[in-house]
Amino acid sequence: MQVNLAIDAMGGDAGPRTNLAGVLLALAHDPLLKVTLVGDKPLMESLLSQHHLSHEFANRIALLPSQDRILMEDSPTSVLRHKKRSSMHLAVQLVAENQCQACVSGGNTGALMLIGRHYLGMQPGIERPAISTAIPTRKGTSYLLDLGANVDCQAEHLLQFAVMGSVMVRSVHGQTRPRVALLNVGREAIKGNSQVKLAAHLMTQHPYLNYVGYLEGDAIFNGDVDLVVCDGFVGNVALKTSEGLARFLSGQIQEHFSRTLYSRLVSLMARPLLRQLKQQMDPVRHNGGSLLGLRGAVVKSHGNADARGFSYAVIRAAVEARQQLTQQLQDELQRLEAL
Repeated sequence: MQVNLAIDAMGGDAGPRTNLAGVLLALAHDPLLKVTLVGDKPLMESLLSQHHLSHEFANRIALLPSQDRILMEDSPTSVLRHKKRSSMHLAVQLVAENQCQACVSGGNTGALMLIGRHYLGMQPGIERPAISTAIPTRKGTSYLLDLGANVDCQAEHLLQFAVMGSVMVRSVHGQTRPRVALLNVGREAIKGNSQVKLAAHLMTQHPYLNYVGYLEGDAIFNGDVDLVVCDGFVGNVALKTSEGLARFLSGQIQEHFSRTLYSRLVSLMARPLLRQLKQQMDPVRHNGGSLLGLRGAVVKSHGNADARGFSYAVIRAAVEARQQLTQQLQDELQRLEAL
């Protein structure tokens, strides 16, 4: 199935050079993918002309000029009102107008959330979008949300995140009863702040959720649950800590294997296993978080993602567009509201 994605080419720390290189990698991976690059048109044309892949995929790339760029330090509420010709605004509008099936941006998270709500609107019964991403576990894949869209949440918001995440896991993986856990400082009922305790009570009472209790941080990657729910402050810290740890362990392994001639010989024998371990732990492979709750597909790439990382976010957006995840979420949430 052919899909057309809107790409905020100007968003992120690395800027359009890295974003465009990532898009070209995604086009090489997916022969049925088309993209509309939104940004500084002369700059994008110049960067594309310098890349050896751009001519091969020219017929699958469209350019839409923007007049402004949203910076990471910009106030989300300010850019919603005053930067309406920015690349992020225009990229999300393409999805709202059904010209593209999904949008990808590595820009300001708060701005992307507000702009998405403004143009796309919210799913039934959902007040705030939440960023969700897949995480590798010992038993396969789990999901974690929220990852930074909402640093301050009420218990009712955590409940909504759990419902959205459950619908997503059920739709994407076909699991009839996804196991849901709340991230907390302990497993006992007396542990946690008032917000988490109330959220746990609400989840226990909800007829749709298969709530299995609290989960501590050291168990996130065990794979014993399908969905881990927390507020955006906690989720963002947990995710970036795990990414930093993965890079640290990878560096330490490489350093130890290169110290002596013997260790280098051992590393040659272990190379296939090390390569497999690195691929499993590599945070780049899991770049791209879905803004669940919007009436349109929006994927948030890490602001500091390299070209390969950005390509994974683009590929994820294409998968969600083909699965019509947004429509599946809407249908299921409407069914739940009618109960």
